[in-house]
Amino acid sequence: MKKKTSKKTKGVSLIELLIVVAIILIIAAIAIKLESPGAILYRQVRVGQNWRLIQVLKFRSMCHDAEKDGPQWAGKNDSRVTRIGALIRKMRIDELPQLYNVLKGEMSFVGPRPERPMFVEQLSQSIPYYAERHRVKPGITGWAQIRYPYGSTEKDAVEKLQYDLYYVKNYSLFLDLLILFQTVEVILWGRGAR
Repeated sequence: MKKKTSKKTKGVSLIELLIVVAIILIIAAIAIKLESPGAILYRQVRVGQNWRLIQVLKFRSMCHDAEKDGPQWAGKNDSRVTRIGALIRKMRIDELPQLYNVLKGEMSFVGPRPERPMFVEQLSQSIPYYAERHRVKPGITGWAQIRYPYGSTEKDAVEKLQYDLYYVKNYSLFLDLLILFQTVEVILWGRGAR
């Protein structure tokens, strides 16, 4: 009688993927703690779907007192960003804790990036149709993130809004898969991070 031999499946299993993500999270947490004082993770209020406020969870990539003078956009070569912070931003590791927000149903993997309430109020008053981006759940990645570099001005917000509105109007599984695939390219080549 012949024994049945099981064929090894090629590819990555969900368990293997979770183990890799867990290792990355642990290494990032240790590196953040060793480099500078302060919390490893932080929560920041952002505007979600239908203007609902959510608390987004992120790895800390800036010095612990980065906003002592109030909220502000991160600029190019921002001195508040730590060395480890620059690395985890470039590789988008700082966004991984937002998987918790996805599991809670507050965010999706793909959608317009959630913005802070202060900036949303300001931009909604000066940019027509800015509020339309809040018709869908915000995402960890989005069409604007892969199509436009990091923005820190109102002019950048206008440009990114065009991509967000395109996403809201053309939302589909195919578009989500395309964005996820291109996000991997962005991460590998380090485009757009600040």
